Amino acid sequence: MKKILITGGAGFIGSHVVRKFVTKYPNYQIFNLDALTYAGNLENIADIENAPNYTFIKGDIVDGDFINNLFQEHQFDGVIHLAAESHVDRSITDPLSFVKTNVIGTMNLLNAAKTIWKDNSENKRFYHVSTDEVYGSLGAEGLFTETTSYDPNSPYSASKASSDHFVRAYGETYGLPYVITNCSNNYGTYHFPEKLIPLFINNIINNKPLPVYGDGKYTRDWLFVEDHAVAIDLVYHEGKNHHTYNIGGFNEWQNIDLVKLLCKLMDEKLGRTSGTSEQLITYVKDRPGHDLRYAIDASKINKELGWKPSVTFEQGLEKTIDWYLSNEKWLNNVTSGDYQKYYNEQYN
Repeated sequence: MKKILITGGAGFIGSHVVRKFVTKYPNYQIFNLDALTYAGNLENIADIENAPNYTFIKGDIVDGDFINNLFQEHQFDGVIHLAAESHVDRSITDPLSFVKTNVIGTMNLLNAAKTIWKDNSENKRFYHVSTDEVYGSLGAEGLFTETTSYDPNSPYSASKASSDHFVRAYGETYGLPYVITNCSNNYGTYHFPEKLIPLFINNIINNKPLPVYGDGKYTRDWLFVEDHAVAIDLVYHEGKNHHTYNIGGFNEWQNIDLVKLLCKLMDEKLGRTSGTSEQLITYVKDRPGHDLRYAIDASKINKELGWKPSVTFEQGLEKTIDWYLSNEKWLNNVTSGDYQKYYNEQYN
């Protein structure tokens, strides 16, 4: 039975990846390693926690001895590394925590994998999940490709860029079998409400202000999280060693246009008069180092692996809104902090 370690599997993207691998590959043993910080929520994967091929492990990738012992004990065949500090605003106020988790944590995983695979790396794979933010900011034209030079502008993106470079270095220096993906902004279900879409859904429900940075004309490419999980599955199994694949949603939206669409859909879902939620839009002071535009060229993964998004942004956004409106208990638990009790109740 192939043993795969998924780090950050109680988080937003990680929970979707864990669910897909546990349900799709019953002959794999899936180990979910998560520190259960504020963004890690075991309620995200409660539906598969009793699966016979699933094991949850609470632990921090920053603890090198713990990671080494874990790899020695389980002899993992593969790693899908998603655990990361990921919120740009938090990185501006506390950059060192991003260095510890995103750089040192990744190094600990690389060293452990290198050690147990040193005599036999055949059919082994270290999959590092990264972000398009490592490429910096685009002007009005152009797209990020796999060969775009790195130009990070925030402590978050700098920490992810550093971890990307270490993964490549371990491939070149030690022959570690790896793949890297750089994805655009994810959205979808089970997303902690600090990022734009879940935050604004929650604020609209509660008639709270919708804080839009600057003039709202920052442009992002949006990727439905379930499509991202499909892409990760494909790259893990079929991607070429020592290759990078960009994963994008082919959905560029200026923030203000996205927010207005979200307001329109929320008014319809909540039975409010059209334009009600737009009145909650509040322009706030811009954050430092704010990148103007991200846009992914995902043609490589499309041509080599046949992947493409399954939904339009409008379809994915409507699915996302419907889920949040149907899962008020989850949303209330997350916003109140009660979700953190779940681990103690289930794994005391």
